[in-house]
Amino acid sequence: MREAIHAAIAGGARKLLVDMKDVSTIDSSGVGELVGCYTTATHKGAKLKLMSLPPKISDVLTVTQLITVFDVYTDEKDALASFA
Repeated sequence: MREAIHAAIAGGARKLLVDMKDVSTIDSSGVGELVGCYTTATHKGAKLKLMSLPPKISDVLTVTQLITVFDVYTDEKDALASFA
């Protein structure tokens, strides 16, 4: 994920939407990667948002209070519109 985000930003992307629907589990390393990618995007003037969080992933982000840091959407249309 880190490489993909860095490559997208290096290529000029400033609106990053990460679809989490196929992520079944996440551990502390995965949470660290999400935070690192969010921080990198923010420092480079990009926006990183998440969509389609499975319940387990949503629970982890809620317990860690990171759910308040990330913009999270259930629908791609709404997520894309939020970049406007």
